Formats: sequence, structure tokens, C-alpha cells
Amino acid sequence: MLKETGKGTIIQVIVKPNAKENKVEGIDPWRNRLKVSVKAPPVGGKANKELVKFLSKFFGAEVKIVRGETSREKDLLVKLGIEEVKRKLKL
Repeated sequence: MLKETGKGTIIQVIVKPNAKENKVEGIDPWRNRLKVSVKAPPVGGKANKELVKFLSKFFGAEVKIVRGETSREKDLLVKLGIEEVKRKLKL
């Protein structure tokens, strides 16, 4: 789910679009991915933009999608060390 790289930390997430609010819901034990809900619909990249904007604010750092642009399962690069990411996620 978390992997440190030279550029930051890769986080594997599963996105739930069309939610009531943007929030980090916890860990999906079956997929071993972080569950994140976003309000935006999965149309024209809106959910991706909302996800990046929300998590950038949540972590206080730059976030980029590195894999899974068109999938619910995505790999994100957060420009923070793995310990800082774990602390913010309370893991």
C-alpha cells in the first residue's frame, strides 16, 4: 500500500466517486489499498482532479497520479517521506 521512492511515497488507493463528501475512509483489507471518497463524478477527469486536490490539501504536499488514470484503483505519488505519510494517515 505504501512504498518509498526517491521522489516521495507511492500510495495505492481505491477511489469512490459521487460520494457525499471528500474523505479518507481507511484501508480496504482485501485490496490492501487506501479507500478515498470524492464528491466529483468519474466523468472527464473530474474525480481525478478532485482526488489530487483533496489529497494535496490533506497531506500538505504535492500529489500526482502515476498509474490508473481511468481506473478506480490508482497509484499516487505524494512528495513526502513514508514516515510523514504514515503519521498523517494515523497508521
